[in-house]
Amino acid sequence: MSQPFSRHRRLRKTPAIRSMVRETILHKSDFIQPVFVTYGTNVKEEISSMPGVYNFSLDTMQAEIQEIVDLGIPAVLIFAVPEVKDSVGTGAYAQDGLVQQATRWIKANYPNLLVIADTCLCEFTDHGHCGVVHAHECDGHIEAEVDNDESLALLVKTAVSQAEAGADIIAPSNMMDGFVYAIREGLDAAGYKDIPIMSYAVKYASAFYGPFREAAQSAPQFGDRKSYQMDPANVREALREAESDVAEGADMLMVKPSLAYMDVLRAVRENFDLPLVAYNVSGEYAMVKAAAQNGWINERGIVTEMMLGFKRAGADMIITYFSKDVVRWLREEQ
Repeated sequence: MSQPFSRHRRLRKTPAIRSMVRETILHKSDFIQPVFVTYGTNVKEEISSMPGVYNFSLDTMQAEIQEIVDLGIPAVLIFAVPEVKDSVGTGAYAQDGLVQQATRWIKANYPNLLVIADTCLCEFTDHGHCGVVHAHECDGHIEAEVDNDESLALLVKTAVSQAEAGADIIAPSNMMDGFVYAIREGLDAAGYKDIPIMSYAVKYASAFYGPFREAAQSAPQFGDRKSYQMDPANVREALREAESDVAEGADMLMVKPSLAYMDVLRAVRENFDLPLVAYNVSGEYAMVKAAAQNGWINERGIVTEMMLGFKRAGADMIITYFSKDVVRWLREEQ
């Protein structure tokens, strides 16, 4: 007579059996490593809230890129911290901008490494917002508002300049309405029809971005970004945002942040068939690092579970500051 219960443990008995029936697998090709480039020479400055992550000048960046290539990580996402900022983010679309210079150097020396260019203005504006800001008087005090359509023109200039520098993928993160459509038209008109757009389609106004804003020196100098980034309470809105970007020509969709938004990852995965990217953001990284440094958690175990969670929720690719660590751990397991 058969037992009145199932013996599920049969498939967990040994490491070999567990490996054979494992449903979700991590691979080095899943990962994208962010890289922060800054001005000056001989700069390698650790970001205090992100242990192990650095701002590199162009000359010291070379060792970082070599390490990424040696590990077999297929792509980098480039951010920049310019020396001079202004009200319209000129450094974002300057031919000699830091993202453009870094891209040219990488593609000249490591042509097989994919360069993804973050396409936004916030790192380059003196006010820290992701677009052109206009001030106006309201009830006796001055308010500032990001002009959506005027910002689109500068974002198109930025995307085209990044493509001209050799970027393989344009990743607009600004959350202006119509940004994918405008950038797709601009790239096509400039002769870059084959450059894909990795859209930050679902980007929340999140408290998890704090350490990144230290790294990129991009915190808003007034107000916040809640008028253009999404309310963390909403998931149906995320599907509307993703649907718009698909219609406008996005080639890949992103959910940012990811750890507190795995339900959103799953919802986007179930509704759209484009490649899906999870961004494991700076605050998520910093929390794990702080707990690990205090001896409260097993960092390797926690990070591995997080990465598996992103993939299990539907992500095809993961942008994470843990990329190098995870790939090293995967090598050890082989």
